[in-house]
Amino acid sequence: MSSSKVHWASFKMSNKDGNEIPNPQRRKLADLFTMASKGGTSIFLLGIVAVAVLDEEVPEYGDWPMAGKNAQPSGSLLSSFLNVLHSPYKVDKGPNKTWWNYSNLPTMLKLMKNSSVAYACYMQAFVGPLCWETVTAQSENMTSDEYDTMLAAAKTAMQTMPFTRMNLPIDVGNRQKLGKMMDMLKDVYPAISKYQRTQVEIWGKKQITQTNFNCTMKPASDPNSMRMKSCEPSLQWLNLEALTMMGPYVSHLTPKDVDSSPKEQLYEFFRSAKFKSAMSMTSKIKPSLGKKFLQRFQECFSGNQEFAENVDKLGILACYYSDASDLTPNISSELLSELEGCDDNPRIIRLKKHLVKSVMSNQNSTEALRKLGKMVAWLSPKQISKISPEKLKELLKDLGPTVQWTHRQQRILAKKLFCNECVEMRPEELMDFQSIAGGFPSSVLKHDKNIPKDEEGLNNMSMRMSKGQLMAMLQGLQGKMVVRRLFGRLLRRLPLNKLDKANILSFTSLEQVVAKMWSRTQAAFLAKQLYRKQKIHWRLRSILQGVTCDMINDVADNETQDMAQALTENPQWLSKVQAGCAARKLFATKEKERAGYFKNITEDEMDKIPTDLLLHLPPMNVRNLPDSVCPVFLDKMQEANLSSLPHRSPSRPALVRRALLCLAEGQDLSGLTVEDVGTLGMLLCELPPLELLRMAPDVRNFSLKAMASCQHIPQRHRTEIIQLVKQTFRDPSYWTAETFEELGPLLLLDDNATSALPNKSWMKDALYSLMSVRQYTSKALGKKIFNLTTTSSNAISETTHNVDEELTAESIEELTMYNVYLTPTQLAQMSAENFFDTLETLGAVRDYRPDQLDALRKKAIEVLGPVSQMTESVVMQMGCITRGFSNADLSKLSFSLDDLEEIDKCGWNESQREAVWKGVAVRNNLTAQQLGAADMVALSQFICGLNPSEFGQLDVDAFKDAVGSMDGVQCSSKVAQQLKNLAVSAFGNPDTWTEAHVSELGNIIAGLNSTEFASLDTSVFSFIAESSIPLIPHFAVLSVTQIEALGPDNAAMVTSEQQAFLSDEQLDALERAVTGTPGQTQKSVQSGTPSLNVEGISSFMKPFLLLLMGFLLL
Repeated sequence: MSSSKVHWASFKMSNKDGNEIPNPQRRKLADLFTMASKGGTSIFLLGIVAVAVLDEEVPEYGDWPMAGKNAQPSGSLLSSFLNVLHSPYKVDKGPNKTWWNYSNLPTMLKLMKNSSVAYACYMQAFVGPLCWETVTAQSENMTSDEYDTMLAAAKTAMQTMPFTRMNLPIDVGNRQKLGKMMDMLKDVYPAISKYQRTQVEIWGKKQITQTNFNCTMKPASDPNSMRMKSCEPSLQWLNLEALTMMGPYVSHLTPKDVDSSPKEQLYEFFRSAKFKSAMSMTSKIKPSLGKKFLQRFQECFSGNQEFAENVDKLGILACYYSDASDLTPNISSELLSELEGCDDNPRIIRLKKHLVKSVMSNQNSTEALRKLGKMVAWLSPKQISKISPEKLKELLKDLGPTVQWTHRQQRILAKKLFCNECVEMRPEELMDFQSIAGGFPSSVLKHDKNIPKDEEGLNNMSMRMSKGQLMAMLQGLQGKMVVRRLFGRLLRRLPLNKLDKANILSFTSLEQVVAKMWSRTQAAFLAKQLYRKQKIHWRLRSILQGVTCDMINDVADNETQDMAQALTENPQWLSKVQAGCAARKLFATKEKERAGYFKNITEDEMDKIPTDLLLHLPPMNVRNLPDSVCPVFLDKMQEANLSSLPHRSPSRPALVRRALLCLAEGQDLSGLTVEDVGTLGMLLCELPPLELLRMAPDVRNFSLKAMASCQHIPQRHRTEIIQLVKQTFRDPSYWTAETFEELGPLLLLDDNATSALPNKSWMKDALYSLMSVRQYTSKALGKKIFNLTTTSSNAISETTHNVDEELTAESIEELTMYNVYLTPTQLAQMSAENFFDTLETLGAVRDYRPDQLDALRKKAIEVLGPVSQMTESVVMQMGCITRGFSNADLSKLSFSLDDLEEIDKCGWNESQREAVWKGVAVRNNLTAQQLGAADMVALSQFICGLNPSEFGQLDVDAFKDAVGSMDGVQCSSKVAQQLKNLAVSAFGNPDTWTEAHVSELGNIIAGLNSTEFASLDTSVFSFIAESSIPLIPHFAVLSVTQIEALGPDNAAMVTSEQQAFLSDEQLDALERAVTGTPGQTQKSVQSGTPSLNVEGISSFMKPFLLLLMGFLLL
């Protein structure tokens, strides 16, 4: 496909104020440059228009933008710029090769570098990409100085260049130029994408072998091989010069490349710390490559001990260090420092704990603590208990807020350093010990009447505190003016009741209000206030969360474009519902301007439609877009973020189809290139398997590998995609580690494919690596990791092992949440020492079965003694294991009110909650009537344990403050009704509830009866918490309009049981809500297709598609 399909210069450029130049202006520059590259007739006019594009008019000399009031244009700079633009292209060898006369460029660049006039940045925006094109196309005759100057000017353009437009030179020329080019590419490494980095790595290897060894890695059939001989497979091309030249791009090499490095030179690269320096720019390296580097480096030393003495040079390779059993305390300390940048997967956590233990074995504990630094967070409670309070205080003050202690560690430290039942603490003490703020008793925080003046310190504290602690802190604060000084997590927990009383808009400027980070509930309240006061200006940042469709629809037609632009400037705050409403409003306004607006839309008009809203264009309009807007359309799709578009929106397949038609230019898809597919951006993730089959094999392979990075692939495509992967790259049981690292995420989409993964020695680390990038919740994946961890390495691939074999404490620590797969026999046979050492790890598992809980309960009593002897600290360690105790025992266990939030997601039933509440009430001498807002929040799920009489005793004002922080509380329907009664007392009848009220109440909405639920205003339904949707029993009473108003995310949460009670009309409305097409009739994406929807078509065609794939891939 030709490169003209996508404008090459969609770079981020800055105007005189340092703001990014909008896409329309950038694209105009791109058009102008494209004209020039084809031999435009008036390059002088190009220059004038280029500047005019940026200033929106053709300026006279006196109208050029100035840096200061009295600034005058630099004649020499302007003259040089115009000389450059006057310089014509000349046609050299071959009809398609055009050369730029660059003789004036270096002079102009030097003048621009030293110029302070504002319009110099406009010239840089134009000349930067021009310099890159010149350097990559015709560097042969440049002097060294000219090459350096233009390469430096091109650097800025490279940092924001799209993947498909990097266009690295086929032949850089000589070693000196290659070195300079690689130095520039190393500088832009942090700014370019993962795919661009891979592109540079591949290009760098080719250039090094061509330039340094006069051979090519390309096959002889490649037209770009330039008839150069092929490199021998045994060529050791990755010498010290090549390693140094590649810099951070060595993190993208293959293990086979590392084997092409001479041992002595690889040793020098490692010994001199050049490797660590090169890898400092990257935070990740694939396990297979990391292990290969580690293996080759180890071979450079005479033994493990000598290698261990050089762990300070490992850098990111420390993440794959395995044998740390015999390290000295000093070496353990050095290795710990190297592990700081590693993802905390279970293996790394286990290694850190082992190394901390080694460091602490040093006789001098003061010196050991100093060496640990931030790694003190890996000290066990037992180790912490052995350190004197004086040493701990000194350590915490020295380290400041950088240490990330667990909640339990914070509780232990706060108790050890201060007291258990403190009445108050000095404000300076709170700030001195920010890192353990999560351990301060709520009773202390309630008495703190002043907000610390240190905003950063306050933020550090609030990030560590539980919801109950934050509420306690807010309860202690006095005066409405204090709201001005709140921010961060503490601000977002400010009750709606207090925000209303503060009347913040009466004494704070709108700019200051907008600058704060508000919760969705607060945003809904503030947005409505601004709307009523007619102060809403749309550039509201986090307050955008509270904007309703009614507010959007109320915008005048002549203000709609500005509203749409403003909303999409902060897309992170825009929900699917809001984006859909804004898009429909904008599209309707455009259709009023001109009938059939999108059938004959121009490039400029398309440019003005924000990308986040263009995604919502109805399928019919997408299909009818004229071919003339394809370049702009593709540019927008390449940068589009699909997160605001519902997963099942019919616009998704329509956008994919239109983009493919634009790329194919009337031809079939077999002509598409890798560069073409790269322009699809996130739409690549939506490609149907059938379209992939129509592509050339190399393009299909690239597409599948790229799809492995997708955060979402349509459910209807997954089976066929996995089948296509297996047929293209063979059965996964034959894959190497490198292949799995590239394609593994696609297999993890399917439980059967995950379960069938081979138990190879490298598999666990590969899975850990993939899980550090994306969150997986598959039970099949959990079971696979459990099996890989509990199966001995000698038997990992073929033999079975004893499922009831006792595990070591180290294995239990590594399994973390996957201990849920331990059998009751394994739990019962665990040694007392192993159980005690791993108690906190075992207690963190939430989903134990009853038989597992029974085994754990018996083991706990055996090891820890009877319930009456279990201390608060022990009960806290047991965590979710306590769920296995009887209700009678639960009421006797020493649960702390401040710690209940830690165990609220363990899966408690109603009677257990009641038992825990009774025990807490007795030990704390509490009654329902005495519960304050902080106490209600701290109770968390256990507030469901109150009986009807106790609910009637709760203080309504305290409940009003607490309810917004009780999000996530899920009680039985009977208890939910009690909470609903409190909500009615606090906020009035449901038919008067606003969006802010509904958001504040969270799951309590599920307690409404059918009449109350039906009485809710339509505008509030998208503000109902997603978690409450499956709990609501009365969906059948809702009108079609109310169901549509749920929005895509809420509608997707409606269960099949709830749907069974809906009428056909209501089910249709629910489908429209899920797909984000309220009020529209669902139509097939492809014209002429009968009533089957996309999922129906997929199910109908699946057998034929699988059969077709088999034939095509033979």
